[in-house]
Amino acid sequence: QVQLVESGGGLVQAGGSLRLSCVVSGRTFSNYLMAWFRQAPGKERDFVAAISRLGGSIYYADGVKGRFTISRDNAKKTVSLQMNSLGPEDTAVYYCAARSAVGSSVLVDEYDYWGQGTQVTVSS
Repeated sequence: QVQLVESGGGLVQAGGSLRLSCVVSGRTFSNYLMAWFRQAPGKERDFVAAISRLGGSIYYADGVKGRFTISRDNAKKTVSLQMNSLGPEDTAVYYCAARSAVGSSVLVDEYDYWGQGTQVTVSS
């Protein structure tokens, strides 16, 4: 069984920064592509960023390119999301996800494990 636990969410003013972390326990962390998704109230869960098993390939949603940075530390079984220049539109619950299949995906259904989520609120 794989467990994902997110942390680092909170309340920040527009223009500020937050760093989210996700610690993974269970099976070999480097077997999984890791991703972050977010879900705003009343909206679907959307892809934010993903990083391949060894970190060699990184993918971002258009709306976060240049502001967010995803990284991973396989020794610590951790994936992080550095979020800069935050705006109210970034307010959402952020979820960490793990995918065992080869290749990346922006689809929720193609991820095998999920964390419980961490709330990010950006005030204007």
